[in-house]
Amino acid sequence: MHRLSRSPTDPGFVQNPYPFYDEARAAGDLFFWEEYGMPMAVSHRAVSAILKDRRLGREPITPPEVPPHLVPFYRIEDNSMLELEPPRHTRLRALVLRAFTSRRIARLAPEIEELATTLAKAIHQESADLLPAFAEKLPVIVIARLLGVPEAMADQLLAWSHAMVGMYQARRTHEMELAAAGAAQAFSDFLRGYIDERRARPADDLITHMIAAEEDGERLSTDELITTCILLLNAGHEATVHTIGNGVKAILENDAQSATRPSAIDATVEEVLRYDPPLHLFTRHVYEDIELFGHSFRRGDQLGCLLGAAGRDPALAPDPSRFDPTRKPVPHLAFGAGLHFCVGAPLARLELQIGLRTLFERCPGLALAEPPEYADLYHFHGLSRLIVTRGPVLSA
Repeated sequence: MHRLSRSPTDPGFVQNPYPFYDEARAAGDLFFWEEYGMPMAVSHRAVSAILKDRRLGREPITPPEVPPHLVPFYRIEDNSMLELEPPRHTRLRALVLRAFTSRRIARLAPEIEELATTLAKAIHQESADLLPAFAEKLPVIVIARLLGVPEAMADQLLAWSHAMVGMYQARRTHEMELAAAGAAQAFSDFLRGYIDERRARPADDLITHMIAAEEDGERLSTDELITTCILLLNAGHEATVHTIGNGVKAILENDAQSATRPSAIDATVEEVLRYDPPLHLFTRHVYEDIELFGHSFRRGDQLGCLLGAAGRDPALAPDPSRFDPTRKPVPHLAFGAGLHFCVGAPLARLELQIGLRTLFERCPGLALAEPPEYADLYHFHGLSRLIVTRGPVLSA
């Protein structure tokens, strides 16, 4: 297996990881990434197959020892669909999907459009950072309303989310771990009280519907409800923020504003997700001795799936390094695949389609005020800021 070394916090890699992926893919479907100490799937066919292969999964065979300062964080992780395998995963996902239905998500469309319009109209004409002004606010307010928690909590929810996802970043430090554990405890305490209130006084919100959801006599426990609410916010919010930012950057750099028209926006969103996805690395554990793409793996091994590399595979799309919203959408893996396909994908797509379309409709003169830069967030991939100017806002 070809071995390559590149720090995921190297400034050049942070700004553009795709040449490294191309170099790795040229040597085969898999390569060994020295800094991570594990093999990585880099082609679309390998990433797709590994994500769907039930001989691999998210749960480690031997659970790692949790240091005392991280107990509050991993208490949340212990009930996360993202980290579990059947039968627990099957039960949890079925119960959540009974409440988080596509019909309920579709009903949010007018509300998302109204919110996106309000946020777009509030962008300053001279210049503004589109990330805090629009990209961050849209998904966090939507998920707050969906869950039924006070919209005034949006900034606090954002702070907890940012602290917790620091645990998944290559630049993680002890200070970031302490912040993540503190945020996990505070978020959990808040939700526990809020769930107790909803048990006593049901409402028409997602928390109430998850409390009421039942599958074969099973219901979600309070700890499972807490973790699911945190997962929906953290995973959904972080990914949507990065995709909005990456998408606006790609559209403006390629003079592709016409691709945000209603008839074209669905294809544009799929191209953004292929071209510059928000999550680049997703790891798996091997559950039995197997051979994958010409390489042998032993039970207990770990390997990674490079979702960002899969979308730039020439076998998936011609001229994959070119942003082309007019191309026929291809089966990208930005939302994963198989058992752990993102449960929030329908909501994310709706937010992206409405958000990007509305932003460019209301701000037709939108332009970059300075070159965008990516933040040091790997294995996420998103901008540190996105400074834009706009022409007169359309209020009709």
